[in-house]
Amino acid sequence: MLTGIVVGCWLTLYLARKAGIPQETTITAAVWGVAFGLVGARLSHVLDNLDFYVDNPVKILAIHEGGLGWYGGLIGGILAVVVYSRIKKFPLGRFADAAGFGVILGLSIGRIGCTINGDAAGTPTSLPWGLIYTHPDSFAPLGIATHPAPVYEIIWNLLTLGVLWRLRGRLQPDGSLFLVLLTAYSFGRFFISWVRAEPAVLGPLHQSHVISLALFVIAVGWLIRSKVHWVKTTSREEAIGGMAS
Repeated sequence: MLTGIVVGCWLTLYLARKAGIPQETTITAAVWGVAFGLVGARLSHVLDNLDFYVDNPVKILAIHEGGLGWYGGLIGGILAVVVYSRIKKFPLGRFADAAGFGVILGLSIGRIGCTINGDAAGTPTSLPWGLIYTHPDSFAPLGIATHPAPVYEIIWNLLTLGVLWRLRGRLQPDGSLFLVLLTAYSFGRFFISWVRAEPAVLGPLHQSHVISLALFVIAVGWLIRSKVHWVKTTSREEAIGGMAS
């Protein structure tokens, strides 16, 4: 996870610099994003296992024992950067486009850790690439072949990054690339969650299903809204420019 954070922040710093965002601004935004991302990640895990933590409140701080929810981390990080952008007055959309690649790449690296310790274990499978955990400290069920759900996610993320890398600087308005990344990630995560060993919270849907659906709808809706607003603004400016000429 730490390696993922470092690599993700480095890539964000590189892309943000190319986008004209000062290095100091990017570093401070990254600190805010990572700090509140960790808080959000832990909070989402605690809420997902509330019965246990009500009986063991001291364990809420035991992050070293595992228990960080990715979606909670994403939401916490986004909210923190949004607030900081309001304070610092830097272009949020342009920064988000630069940060999106770092966020998804960092997550993919973090999923390597999930694959190793089994804390995002898949459902049982008879497929030849199923993972069998034997270490007694593994979070996954021992001696049972399970879907390598984190590996599926890594593959999906890297394919998405590869495709969207070519779209850098081509999507308008600013922030569109980040919204496309969120849309693609939530779409893939929804289907991957079917082979994650998670409890159902709404009919057959897991918590990650519900959040993926919500994130997908919000990202697509926001993308359409921003695109329509940008087209109207651009058309108005062109009309005014034509009248002036």
